Amino acid sequence: MLLSSLLRALLAHEIHNPRDADITRITADSRQVIAGALFVAIPGENFDGARFIPDALQRGAVAIVAESPITNYQLPIIIVPNSRIALAHLCSAFYDNPSRKLRVIGVTGTDGKTTTCTLIASILKAAGHRVGAITTVGAQIGEKEIDTGFHTTTPAAPDIQRYLAQMVAAEMQYAVIEATSHGLAQHRLDAIDFDIAVITNIQHEHLDYHKTFENYRDAKALLFRSLASSHRKARTAKVAVLNADDAASFEFLRGIEAEEQIVYRSGETKRVPRPTSHVTFIFAHHITHSTSGLSFTVTTPHGNLSISSSLLGRYNVSNILAALGIGIARRVPFEAMREGIANVRGVVGRMQVMQREPFAAIVDFAHTPNALRAALETAREISRGKVIVVFGCAGLRDVQKRPLMGEIAGNLADKIIVTAEDPRTESLDAINAQIARGLERAGRRARKDYFIVDDRAEAIAYAVNIARAGDVVIVTGKGHERSMCFGTTEYPWSDQDAVVAALQGKR
Repeated sequence: MLLSSLLRALLAHEIHNPRDADITRITADSRQVIAGALFVAIPGENFDGARFIPDALQRGAVAIVAESPITNYQLPIIIVPNSRIALAHLCSAFYDNPSRKLRVIGVTGTDGKTTTCTLIASILKAAGHRVGAITTVGAQIGEKEIDTGFHTTTPAAPDIQRYLAQMVAAEMQYAVIEATSHGLAQHRLDAIDFDIAVITNIQHEHLDYHKTFENYRDAKALLFRSLASSHRKARTAKVAVLNADDAASFEFLRGIEAEEQIVYRSGETKRVPRPTSHVTFIFAHHITHSTSGLSFTVTTPHGNLSISSSLLGRYNVSNILAALGIGIARRVPFEAMREGIANVRGVVGRMQVMQREPFAAIVDFAHTPNALRAALETAREISRGKVIVVFGCAGLRDVQKRPLMGEIAGNLADKIIVTAEDPRTESLDAINAQIARGLERAGRRARKDYFIVDDRAEAIAYAVNIARAGDVVIVTGKGHERSMCFGTTEYPWSDQDAVVAALQGKR
């Protein structure tokens, strides 16, 4: 595509050394530059992308986008107010604005995003639609699965626009996107024309990056605010799906403009408030939960819907309701909604049962205080004996949550094994000591109630070895991830493989 055509996508820019060029790729990573590429220099927390302009030129870049004037180069230099925003809009234009050719659903929140995305996709597929999805686990385009990389939440703008373009080429009708606070705050999701925005909940997380809870909450709200300015599509209303059980998300986002609001609640009440001209209420009641999963009834203005799901955890009632909200917004028949929920047998790394008897062994992604509490409450509910948890906290991430998670584990588990979880360049001893402070606050004693085992495989093996019939061993924090970071190196890792090895008596 010609540079002159791409630049029409930018809201504001000035160009030095103007001349046209045929652009073959757009990237902010100089290592990904090929001949004919447009390189976008992004200033980051640790380094400025402008430092890599010489490398980009050596690899064949023919134009540069930057936030500050750059001299001594004769190729086109495009100066923009914000290079992250520019990257998103340029990539959308490069792929011919693929989100305008799809109905796009964005799901944000602290916990439950991946599960909710999976449930939404399943409901739409049960209704006969072709659906693509981009989640923490990976990208799915029809039957094709794409690995999005280590610790990737929301992919970078060039990747996410490429996936959307592939969905268009594969004749998908819907795209379901997991929208993280980082992805929203860093403008990776700018230039995506969302039609429906969903919130699961807003809890304590990522304050290492956002600094304050208010900043974190405001980043989530960007998804909803984008509805007002996104491209209008035929027979597609702009819809907000809100969680009435979560005060932070519901109260803050209630004022967001949308043509329609779906408000869900998992309280034990049958009465549904009368819908207004643009607000629909749905409620879950008669909830039962066992090792076989969940069953409950959903009351809507259109009638009652009985739901059965093999997903473990009462918190999944809320995730299911959020997905049903999409079904109602898109006028999916009740039978297809029921079938779509039932078809989701589980989500990798989300309350994933590795063994049921003689004791249960479960892998879960819970890495926030709220998620750990929910996971342990679920483990307690299904346990006939003790609850044994293995967990840690990641390095270079939210420091404040470490003692909180220790206290939660101390209050809800019988035995706690604290271990490594991506310590990165932080001291593992220091991280575990912060967790231990919370455990001590909960009245737990070292080497009696809790144990610090640095090696994660040894920690999992220890938990399995002390388990007895009726117990539940739950390993949290890594979930679907397939690497663990020590220093700056990613090493292959799988909690599932480690649990299986421990169950088989192998190191």
